[in-house]
Amino acid sequence: MLAANSTAQERLNDAHCHFLSAGFFDTLAKDPAAPAVTDPAVELPARLGWDPPGSPESLADRWVAELDRHHIHRAALMASVPNDEDSVALAVSRHPTRLVGMTMLNPTAPGATERAERAVAGLGLRSICLFPAMHHFSLDDDHVAAIFQVASDHKAAIFVHCGVLSIGARKKLGLPSRFDIRLGDPLALIPVASTFPTVTVIIPHFGAGFFRETLMAADLCSNIHVDTSSSNAWTKYVPPIRLADAFRRTIEVLGPDRVLFGSDSSFFPRGWQMPVYDAQRKALAAIDADVNTQQAIFQSNFDRVFGPTGC
Repeated sequence: MLAANSTAQERLNDAHCHFLSAGFFDTLAKDPAAPAVTDPAVELPARLGWDPPGSPESLADRWVAELDRHHIHRAALMASVPNDEDSVALAVSRHPTRLVGMTMLNPTAPGATERAERAVAGLGLRSICLFPAMHHFSLDDDHVAAIFQVASDHKAAIFVHCGVLSIGARKKLGLPSRFDIRLGDPLALIPVASTFPTVTVIIPHFGAGFFRETLMAADLCSNIHVDTSSSNAWTKYVPPIRLADAFRRTIEVLGPDRVLFGSDSSFFPRGWQMPVYDAQRKALAAIDADVNTQQAIFQSNFDRVFGPTGC
């Protein structure tokens, strides 16, 4: 089935999906509060009601089959724990015309700059993902600037999760999430984004509750983009805003060329989240977004940020 309201000519791209490899479950199993398991990549998915990931290659094949099923041209897959860049790189090398790789990194960890260099220069990943609330660092830390320098040197993007952060797998497994969302204020991005104006910065989920701050930061820094991913449940924190209102105001401030469609799809058998796409299509229709605006959000901005097919 073709994605709802899309056409055969449209090449839908998704800028925000998660690659939940065996390494992801191995990392969860290391938490002191995690249930005791022998094979985390099999037993933890079973507890969650998910399919086991298998090898990176088989998971990559499953993702591409899912993209084919929904007529999606390309997707960005994020390593969802630090130190899992090799899994994503294997997936991308298997399907270079369909998949773009993103790696998660704690910039304050030992060897982080070298790891970032290897990820983008050696493995060909296209974005470095920072989670300040999760890893307890400030965005004005010199370690963050060092990662931006790597991105600048290799024309990679920087993804920065701001605002509310919730990881469903941790909740379901009863694992504590000691996140400090004060560290994910988009306003703290302004100095480093200004220092590296050629680095594309992506803030997901419209800022995940820091909507006003995201618009302010993006208004001051023309390299800051947003992605539209997930259910956008953050709108409950800023009433009476609706998803259509978020799109309208974002496009008014940033223009359509700095907005990237994302679904936040992650695990199987749920697969790619068609309801997220449908809701965003309806929101854009509600604000009478023209064809060029929709094409930018759903297709061409992805290709500009992450490079053409195969890059």
